[in-house]
Amino acid sequence: MEQKVYSVDGKELRTITLDDNVFGLPVNEDVIYYAINNELANKRVGTACTKTRAEVHGSNAKPYKQKGTGRARRGDKKSPLLVGGGVVFGPKPRDYSYSLPKKVKRLAMKSILSLKAQDDRITVIEDFTVGDGKTKSLVKILNNFMKDERTVLVMKDDDAMLKRAGRNIPRLSFLAYNRLRAHDLFYGRRVIILESAVANLSKFYAQKDAEGENE
Repeated sequence: MEQKVYSVDGKELRTITLDDNVFGLPVNEDVIYYAINNELANKRVGTACTKTRAEVHGSNAKPYKQKGTGRARRGDKKSPLLVGGGVVFGPKPRDYSYSLPKKVKRLAMKSILSLKAQDDRITVIEDFTVGDGKTKSLVKILNNFMKDERTVLVMKDDDAMLKRAGRNIPRLSFLAYNRLRAHDLFYGRRVIILESAVANLSKFYAQKDAEGENE
């Protein structure tokens, strides 16, 4: 698949070929769903907690005698049937995280990249950085490529100054080529990839696939 490469000024420089093993695969919607759900589950803190009748503060004594009052029999004020009593089958702290097979994660990322390529939502830009780390310097570059929409910038490495310059830009997220997130990538309306990151993506997933075949 052919893809144009643009300069930071928005001018077309050259054409490169995207690896079909990463950007040209049939879209597997199932693994995309599994990957996104896995990421959302792993982010849950699981701290919701309610008290049972054994944990609620109060007396264990009966509020009135069992018989002779004409009222329904009552155990204590901590009963789940009373206001302020315990909660039946309420949430308790738990760990929602779970792991996915590596092959499923890799296929999900490649499926999302292929989907974006098919929808013409990928823009390749020559390598650049923001040496001063200022937001206005990055905005000047990105105004040539992104509109008021959720955008993902895939970097060739973990560029701290670039991330610093973009942390105040709404709807912009940064991903390193070897640490992609399915949720951000899938819901990004525009995916901007640095030219070196395109080559790194191809090498990274080709290497991982080869390791998977040898397992």
